[in-house]
Amino acid sequence: MITTVTLNAAIDKTCVIPNFHKSGLFRVEQTVSDAGGKGINVARVITLLGGHVMSTGFVAGSQGQTIINCLSDQCIPNDFIYANGESRLCLTILDPTSSQDQTEILEAGPLIAAEQLSALYHKVADLAKQSSIVVLSGSLPRGCPSDTYAELIRIIRENGAKAVLDTSGDPLAQGVDALPYLIKPNEHEIGKILGNEPRTDDEIIIAIRTLMDKGIHAVVVSLGERGAIAGWGGSIYSVKAPAIDAVNPVGCGDSMVAGIVTAIERGNDAHTALRLGAACGTANALQMRAGVIDMEHLKTLLEQVSVERLQAE
Repeated sequence: MITTVTLNAAIDKTCVIPNFHKSGLFRVEQTVSDAGGKGINVARVITLLGGHVMSTGFVAGSQGQTIINCLSDQCIPNDFIYANGESRLCLTILDPTSSQDQTEILEAGPLIAAEQLSALYHKVADLAKQSSIVVLSGSLPRGCPSDTYAELIRIIRENGAKAVLDTSGDPLAQGVDALPYLIKPNEHEIGKILGNEPRTDDEIIIAIRTLMDKGIHAVVVSLGERGAIAGWGGSIYSVKAPAIDAVNPVGCGDSMVAGIVTAIERGNDAHTALRLGAACGTANALQMRAGVIDMEHLKTLLEQVSVERLQAE
């Protein structure tokens, strides 16, 4: 089983508004809404891939109940802790007249009390005992200290599961020190971890090797449309995905993580895991909803993804 942890779950609403800009009256052309937050997106794609997943974290208020209802309707097993306040709404506005025009408006979410955080630590410990992998994704809600992910990684490792971390800022830097099995920063985030942003692919590879030398098994650095450079068990890989006309890029990184961890749980090698991850990320970009893939698209994309080993261990 794979467990995903979403500490700042949300209702994700995407609106299509032609010619959107600051100030004015606009009419929405199309709207989709779903349970969201990075870990929930990961869980949804794992489910679509046929994997066995459990989703946990924090929800709050009536919007939190809507999140739970959505997950249940999508047959995604879940075991969330209820917090005080209200789960957040995250609004994405897409302008079809400009492929580069995307606006995101994110609410803060609930304030987590100390006893609720303690309850989460105990729940993750129990789920880690039943899981091969625990995925920690997304931002921290108010009330969670910046070392929350670091503490969760220690708990996960102590209970025999692999920890996967996908976040940013101080939570990422402190989480790295706890040595998760896999991290998925982008090229800017890996620079913040090491204090020196890489400017070339060679510098990215040096940064990846620095993190692997610390004891992190896999470091997947996403490069947007350029694909990814990954370190895995000491080897370095270049990952190239096909060019597409993206519909909505939100959730592509989460979908990539879902493909990678699904392959790991199946016992696949690095080459297969990176290929499935890249194909899932690209397939998600063809959808309006975050954390959704079409299996026919995925089959086609799997044939078009290129994974090349650049350097051996």
